[in-house]
Amino acid sequence: MKFTSLTIAAISIFSAFSAPGVSGAPAAELDTRDVFVPPITYPHAGTVWKVGQRHNVTWDTSSRPVNITNSVGLIMLRKGGLTTPVILGDKFSILLGRIEVTVPWVTPDSDYQLVLFGDSGNFSPKFTINGA
Repeated sequence: MKFTSLTIAAISIFSAFSAPGVSGAPAAELDTRDVFVPPITYPHAGTVWKVGQRHNVTWDTSSRPVNITNSVGLIMLRKGGLTTPVILGDKFSILLGRIEVTVPWVTPDSDYQLVLFGDSGNFSPKFTINGA
């Protein structure tokens, strides 16, 4: 009985360390990655946009790291705490610090935000969009 229990335990341990992707060696550390979350500087709280107008969305790039994981930008519209499928700008470098967008035809309201995606995502303060 001891032989059987000992044999089963040994086989179990051997099998666990022989399985594909499993080894007794310590796990390799992941490379350090810099995350860049530039704060949006415009629009800011109190900003009022009108449907159809063009505006420069701006963000602060002064604290950018040397190595950025993803510098390709995307700006989407957010309303009521939810990101909408409305894309205002895409495929630009977030290192530029600004991009011109056209205010979309949306319901006038005062709880709009922009989301700037690139290396990470961040929200602008809430602002207003008025009708045409």
